Amino acid sequence: MSELATRVRDTLATLERVAEEFSPAVFASSLAAEDMVLTDLILKAGLPIGIFSLQTGRLHQETTSMVERVQERYGYEIALYRPVQADIDAYVEKKGLNAFYDSVELRKECCNIRKVEPLGRALNGKKSWITGQRRAQSATRSDLPVQEYDGSHRMEKFNPLADWSEQEVWDYIRANDVPYNPLHDQGYPSIGCEPCTRAIQPGEDVRAGRWWWENPDSKECGLHLVDGKLIRIKKVS
Repeated sequence: MSELATRVRDTLATLERVAEEFSPAVFASSLAAEDMVLTDLILKAGLPIGIFSLQTGRLHQETTSMVERVQERYGYEIALYRPVQADIDAYVEKKGLNAFYDSVELRKECCNIRKVEPLGRALNGKKSWITGQRRAQSATRSDLPVQEYDGSHRMEKFNPLADWSEQEVWDYIRANDVPYNPLHDQGYPSIGCEPCTRAIQPGEDVRAGRWWWENPDSKECGLHLVDGKLIRIKKVS
């Protein structure tokens, strides 16, 4: 069995365990390459795991179009969670549309409105959630476990692709003809909101294009933080 085949087998086993032991479970998809791998695995296996995406209002058109591509390919409608418009309006009126460039605090406040609060609604009533995070993506994720306890949302959290390499993600996509965001072909290995993401240069870290004006140790939007810090509360081996 090839190394990729082993990865796929182990990842499917994790997803099946989540569906069986930690239901109701949902998968938070950013519609990026890793998340398309998990989408393909979940939907082909017919696992009872809901898939949702956070539509922040500032995503690239290429990203939002992935929702329709998933519908066309798999016949599955991804649930969409949007920010509260009144909160966005208040932020823009008081601080400016692009105030997130001015400080880490203002950027995190924007992320909280557009991502963290909608995530809370998406996870309400669930027993566990799944992400497409990988250890190799950034310094803040170097110790990422496959399973951990999310104290912020009081539930189990799974990162089934934690030990996958970038090459393995793309090998799977190509071998299975998985649809993916065309921005990946334009130098965007990691894709977030349009004003906060740029293409990277050869040799740069895969997340160098995310919030490129900040220090690497602050580059998390708050979806995977507890009280503003990246804390692994409980690692399950």
